[in-house]
Amino acid sequence: MHDSLPAEPLSHGLKQRHLTMLGLGGVIGAGLFVGSGAGIAVAGPGIVVSYLIAGAIAMLVMRMLGEMSAAMPASGSFSVHAERALGRWAGFSVGWLYWFLLVVVLAVEATGAAKIANGWAPGVPQWAWVLIFMVVFTGANLAAVKNFGEFEFWFAALKIFAIVAFLVLGLLAILGVLPDTSAVGLANLTGQGGFLPAGVSGVVSGVLAVIFAFGGLEVVTIAAAESDDPARAVGRAVRSAVWRILFFYVGSMLVIVTLLPWTSMKPGQSPYVAVLDAIGIPSAGQIMNIVVFVALLSALNANLYGSSRMIFSLAERGEAPAGLLRVSGGGVPRRAVLASVAFGFVSVLLNLKWPDSVFLYMLNAVGAVLLFVWALIALSQLRLRRRIEREAPETLTLRMWAFPYLTWTALAAMAAVLVLMLFDDSARPQVLWSAGATAAVLAVAGVREVRARRA
Repeated sequence: MHDSLPAEPLSHGLKQRHLTMLGLGGVIGAGLFVGSGAGIAVAGPGIVVSYLIAGAIAMLVMRMLGEMSAAMPASGSFSVHAERALGRWAGFSVGWLYWFLLVVVLAVEATGAAKIANGWAPGVPQWAWVLIFMVVFTGANLAAVKNFGEFEFWFAALKIFAIVAFLVLGLLAILGVLPDTSAVGLANLTGQGGFLPAGVSGVVSGVLAVIFAFGGLEVVTIAAAESDDPARAVGRAVRSAVWRILFFYVGSMLVIVTLLPWTSMKPGQSPYVAVLDAIGIPSAGQIMNIVVFVALLSALNANLYGSSRMIFSLAERGEAPAGLLRVSGGGVPRRAVLASVAFGFVSVLLNLKWPDSVFLYMLNAVGAVLLFVWALIALSQLRLRRRIEREAPETLTLRMWAFPYLTWTALAAMAAVLVLMLFDDSARPQVLWSAGATAAVLAVAGVREVRARRA
């Protein structure tokens, strides 16, 4: 099975510590620190269950992805796996959809970070901050890959330190150990309508609100191809990432809904700031602003890296312009980086000029794409597992749990989330626009298949 894998022309500058932190940090973003407030507002304390369900789906997807990436490391990761399992159309579709998703989300992150920086230094306009961030991270991604790894390592370390500190302070406050606090008991979990104030439907709405916060985990399997021992590195990174992320996410939600009444949460406001304010941490809002700022820049850096490697892999397989294949002496696909940045700049300009119209449509067009990508990962794993067992069983160093039952369970859960989004007024446009974008990419893939057969 390994014989058919071309040697990666990219550098092997990423160390195990880079990958482990990338796996942890890539998913801890503004969606957790700020977006979780919307989930608490609809689910109440039941948000803990919502995060458990969403986290379980993400964990299963990562395990499948880890299994395939350990057996067949490639910079295109799941796009390469989809091509091998389901055909060229699948590799083309999932690769381009994921690239589009990353370069659009990149604009949200750049704009969000610029808003925070503009609050600190109002004399510098928002567009200038965006320009500074894009230039700095383009430079970091054009240089050796280990520079990207170091940036991401320290960004992730700061986010993880912030969450661990939050969990420790929260636990001490719950126990009444901190000054001016008394043990809160379970009053906030059982009062205000009980643990599930909106019933099962509230938990489901919570899942819809938080599942996309788990996007970004996939980048670690893309990065694994640029480490010294990709098969071992991806296995270790996936194992450590999924459990710790579940602990950080579910743990911090438990702290929030135990310490504060869920009815006090307001969508758009950080529940983390509310907790830090409540337990008397001075300048809580400013501290959290710094953490969110770092989280946004970290995600921007990771998305720029992931998108450049994905489009490079597409070019390697003849699914993107061959001109993107130029690799620097240090093993960096510079043209692929510049192509991703260029589209990222376009997205940012659209976000600054037309945030409520043109850019909103683009954002909706990628809103549910993550679920389509995850579904293709699951379908690829179903096909490839049998093939790997036949042809190269020794490469199965990381195995999917309870195969194939949990793979089918994950697929069913993703289908259920998509159906529920269709019945949710706020989520429906995302599903419809994302389905449209997916259909357009599939149509292009179909035309290419027909032409290839005729040639």
